[in-house]
Amino acid sequence: MQIRPTPFDHPDAIKLNDAVQLEYAERYADEDEVGEGDLTPLDATMFVPPRGLYLLAYDTSDSPVASGGWRTQDANPEGYSDGDAELKRMYVTPDARGLGLARRILALLEADARAAGRTRMVLETGTAQPEAVALYTSSGYAPSRPKFGYYRAYESSLCFAKQL
Repeated sequence: MQIRPTPFDHPDAIKLNDAVQLEYAERYADEDEVGEGDLTPLDATMFVPPRGLYLLAYDTSDSPVASGGWRTQDANPEGYSDGDAELKRMYVTPDARGLGLARRILALLEADARAAGRTRMVLETGTAQPEAVALYTSSGYAPSRPKFGYYRAYESSLCFAKQL
């Protein structure tokens, strides 16, 4: 497996983003807006170094199998704090799960955010994503109160943070 920086609007990134959106829609189908996928506004400029980074993992046949990124957040009405780096679009395709790709991508994103001067990594996930919760808690993330982000008012929203 090879992990490389890739623009958020690259066709391979779009392919994986579409896949994760379908998975979100399925997992949260019982909730009103959330059943549509993650509606958090994102654009490619948010992941351009040094204010962010987007990574894709490729298998031996050069197919994209995992993604993840971070973007700069500072104090704002959505509850973020100065110095935050927010994880977005962590995803591993079903066939590539269990290979440690999410953990590898997470470590690379944390190191890059730290090198960019960010002091805390934050993320928002949900109750229908127990695998994500397990990854983050086993990687040193703790529940964050108050909640932040686009879905902070949703009961199913779970927010986590880790000092970098």
